[in-house]
Amino acid sequence: MTLKIPRHDINREPFMTQSPDFNRKSQLLQTEHDYKARIIATIPLTSEEKLFQVRILDPNVRERFSFLPGQFIMVDLPGCGEIAIGIASSASNHEFIELCIRKVGKVTGMIHRLEAGAVVGLRGPFGTNFPMQKMQGSNVLLIAGGLGFTTLRSSIYWVNEHRPDFKEVNVLYGARDPSQLLFKYQFEEWRKVYNLNILTIVEQPDESWAGPIGMITQLFDEVPIDPDDTFAIVCGPPVMFKFVCSHLSDLGLPRQRMFVSLERRMHCGMGKCCRCNVGSTFTCQDGPVFAYWSVMNLQEAI
Repeated sequence: MTLKIPRHDINREPFMTQSPDFNRKSQLLQTEHDYKARIIATIPLTSEEKLFQVRILDPNVRERFSFLPGQFIMVDLPGCGEIAIGIASSASNHEFIELCIRKVGKVTGMIHRLEAGAVVGLRGPFGTNFPMQKMQGSNVLLIAGGLGFTTLRSSIYWVNEHRPDFKEVNVLYGARDPSQLLFKYQFEEWRKVYNLNILTIVEQPDESWAGPIGMITQLFDEVPIDPDDTFAIVCGPPVMFKFVCSHLSDLGLPRQRMFVSLERRMHCGMGKCCRCNVGSTFTCQDGPVFAYWSVMNLQEAI
């Protein structure tokens, strides 16, 4: 007796008839294809970083596209390659997406040569996000080192747009030298308009620098921290996580209230290529945002 199995009609599946939910990472089929986007502006920030403003061409997709602070997107340059970039813009901005890209390799080097009008492909957004809603009603400590400030920028926008929902907000930012500080032109606006306390520090000062010199942990002496009512977000090179989070722990801040963004090499964004795995953890799916207590003992993570 031959068993007949009815053909499966994929068009009857729910994800074929529902509008995409860009923040649902369980439905990966919705992010496996590119959304064409046009570069509308390029803004040099340093000798190595540029800010790209890109607009999704399809107006319907552009309006539906959404992300949360801490998520990343895949940028595809046809014929060259694809890279993972953290989103640096406001989650409420549906006109364009801002991506700060450092020139470090072939793909990023080619992207840096693009000008306004060029078209690229976007996939995503991918990954977990900073729990901004969970932090409402508490103090927030935003800590960044180097290029990590671009990932932190979307969280700053979120706080600014929901400022009454948060208590004291302190931003601590460290860089190698003054020329490497990103988005300096926004600092005064964030201080005066949104009442953010922004402190910066550099390791190698120049003649124009009049601020503090040293490691970012020195800035903790300038900020009163209530360990029972504070959340911390830390973005930057992995080497800084251990020192910053250990210092916060010594101040009494619980490790489950510290959130880190693991910036590891990612290729596909969907856990298929296995290039971002740390043990059994895939940072592109399980992260890149983690509570510090969950990764502090994970080999090669910190």
